[in-house]
Amino acid sequence: MHFTGRTWRPNYEADSCIIQLTAGCTYQKCHFCNLYKEEPFAMSPLSEFEEDLSEIKSYQPHARRIFITGANPFALSYEKLKPYILTVRDYLIKCQSIAMFASIRDIKNKEVWQLRKLRAMGVNGLSIGVESGDDDTLVLANKGYTSQDILEQCRKLNEAGIEYYFVYMTGLAGKGAGYRNAINSAKIFSQLNPYFISVDSLTLFPGTKLFDMEKDGKFIQSGEKERIQELQTFIKSLQIRTHLFANSKSNFYPIVAYLPKERNSAIRELQYVIDTVEEKEMRHYRNLLKSLE
Repeated sequence: MHFTGRTWRPNYEADSCIIQLTAGCTYQKCHFCNLYKEEPFAMSPLSEFEEDLSEIKSYQPHARRIFITGANPFALSYEKLKPYILTVRDYLIKCQSIAMFASIRDIKNKEVWQLRKLRAMGVNGLSIGVESGDDDTLVLANKGYTSQDILEQCRKLNEAGIEYYFVYMTGLAGKGAGYRNAINSAKIFSQLNPYFISVDSLTLFPGTKLFDMEKDGKFIQSGEKERIQELQTFIKSLQIRTHLFANSKSNFYPIVAYLPKERNSAIRELQYVIDTVEEKEMRHYRNLLKSLE
């Protein structure tokens, strides 16, 4: 397999076969991220992609789902994506869906008819790191889009019938702003149809803009209990049916819930953590994190 870039996938893609189409990130400007800092964006030659498909076929001939790696392979134009997507079923005839990471920015360069074509080719699963639906937080994080952009671009996915998943990040708004971030993000997300919402919690590492801003006194991190309260508010405020996964290692306390059915039990469980665990213990856990991989 031709894996030249950082290779990872969301927990919910654990059963998917993985293959590289791109390496690196086209944007590399998010203030909390240094994941692809030393990795320029590159596209795999179609010949290598076919070789990898052939290898997958040799050990998983009945593969039903493929996850394409790279920070945002969906950044490729429709015309560049098309031959790669079509080639998948030349090798894996039982493949039913093709998933990948994407950004809100990546959807902008595609018309609805192109998205429909991609859906017909098998693309059905975009993991989108929106992080927030609050405009002030999006500016602080330097995401490069607004809450209105999230609505407009994801409605295009709705129209095309492409399933998508969101990432929300507690703590990203900074100390004292978690409640606002949760309320405004839930309001935006509730107007859309994310099948999953994964929740991470901000963890600052050297080499990121927010890390430097904190050192300079221009950013103050929210406390760990404030982050859990933010998650509670987010869960309370979401008005859609969705699966919520707050079980990555960046979360002090892992929790999974199907909303709205398990809303109240999730809120009670988080309140128990707030009431019984000291802030110092939670902060110690975060300080021990050296990587989120």
